[in-house]
Amino acid sequence: MSVKAFDHAAIPVNDMTAMLSFYEKLGFRVSEDYAPIVYSVCFGDNRINFHAPKLWQSEEFTLRGPAARPGCGDFCFVWDGSAAALATLIDDIKVPVITGPVERQGGRAGGTAVGTSTYIRDPDGNLLEFIIYPDA
Repeated sequence: MSVKAFDHAAIPVNDMTAMLSFYEKLGFRVSEDYAPIVYSVCFGDNRINFHAPKLWQSEEFTLRGPAARPGCGDFCFVWDGSAAALATLIDDIKVPVITGPVERQGGRAGGTAVGTSTYIRDPDGNLLEFIIYPDA
């Protein structure tokens, strides 16, 4: 297989300020390299690009999924900390847990590794999963 790793994803957003603030509170680094129409939140060697309404609402912008709308994202992040630290962070940013902690099969070890996941939603309604592997 020649695909080595995941590099980035992109999603449309409604409220850029709320989204950037939310992800920054979760510990992501905000990049303004392509502001004001694209901002990014970075973690490890990865990033999620946030497309501002001015961009994703334009019929001329075709480098996106044809049905992409705010809230269409579903992301799983590997949490490098304890379940207690994750619970505290989620409590601190005042968002409800959708489900979890629950056991889930993740992407590690060719999709065979099992971890414990907790799910929340961001301000646009995108689903965020935080998985903790036993060796993390």
